[in-house]
Amino acid sequence: MIEPLSFQAVQQLISAEEIPARLRHYPVEVVEAVYRYGAPVGSTIQHLPQAERLMPLARQRINEAETRGHSCPSGMVFLAEELTAGRGRFQRSWHAPVGGLWLTLVMANTLLPESMRLYPLAAGMACCEAIRSYGLEAWIKWVNDVQVAGRKICGVLCESFTSSLFAEEYVLIGVGLNVNNLAFPAELGATAVSMKEILGRDTELADFAARLLAKFSWSFGLLCHDEAQRLAADDGSGANLSESLLLGAWRQLSDSVGRKVWFGFDVQREPQYRAEVLGISPDGGLILRHLESGAEVVEYSGEILYLD
Repeated sequence: MIEPLSFQAVQQLISAEEIPARLRHYPVEVVEAVYRYGAPVGSTIQHLPQAERLMPLARQRINEAETRGHSCPSGMVFLAEELTAGRGRFQRSWHAPVGGLWLTLVMANTLLPESMRLYPLAAGMACCEAIRSYGLEAWIKWVNDVQVAGRKICGVLCESFTSSLFAEEYVLIGVGLNVNNLAFPAELGATAVSMKEILGRDTELADFAARLLAKFSWSFGLLCHDEAQRLAADDGSGANLSESLLLGAWRQLSDSVGRKVWFGFDVQREPQYRAEVLGISPDGGLILRHLESGAEVVEYSGEILYLD
C-alpha cells in the first residue's frame, strides 16, 4: 500500500538530500536554477487504489479542467497501487500488480521542439537515478528502459497531448517500476526483475515515489536549464546541444554506447537491422553503424535489443 504523498514531502526531500548531493557536482547557481525550473513536479498528487490505465485518465482530467475554465496544473501526478489494463509501447500489455509503482506525470510543454525531443531521455534518467539511490547498479537502455543485470526493472512511456478546448500542449510521462512485486507472467520471467528480488526486502513505496519525483524535478529542470542556456548563448550560428548537462548526465547512466544491437521501430515484432551503437546525437537520436553495410544513421524513434 502506498501511503499518502504530498508535494511538501517531495520538496523537503529535495532540500534535505537532493540539493546537498547536487552541490558536490554542480555550482550553486546551476543547482538553484535547475530546481526552480523543475519546481512544478508533484504540484498535485492524486492517489488511486486501482485504475485501468493512467494516461487516458490524465488526458480526461486535462479536458475536464478546461471545461471548468481552468488550465491543468503542470506537474500533476496520478499514482496508482495497481493497474488492471496497463499498456506500454505499441499497446503491449504491462503487468502492473500491487507492490509496483505505477504513475503518470503531466507537464505543460513550454519547450522548443528540439528540446522536447529530450523528454524521454530526461524521464529515463530520473528513474535510473531513483533506483540507483537504493544501491542498485541500474543502467538506461536507449531510449529510457532501465535495466539491472540485463533485466528490465522500469519502463517509461512519453506522449504529447493537445487539450481539446484551449489547445494547450502537454507531455504525459507514464512510469511502470517493479519495486515490491515478485510475480511476473511466464513470458517475462527471464527478462524482468524487481527491486525486492535483488534487495531481498520491501522498499517503502511512498518514500520511493517521493525520491522519484525529486529526481524528475532535477532532470526536467536540467532540460529547461539547458534550453535557457542555449538561447542565451545563441549568436545566430546555432546552439551547441552537445554541451547539454542533461545529455552528459544521461550518457553516464547508459550502457548502450558500444553495444551491438537489433534496431527496429517495433523491434520485438519486426527487427530491421543489426548495428553497433556509436553514440547519442545532440538532439537525443541514436547514432548507429550498420553491421552489414557499415553505413551510419541516426534514429529518433524505435527501440533496440542488445546482442551482446
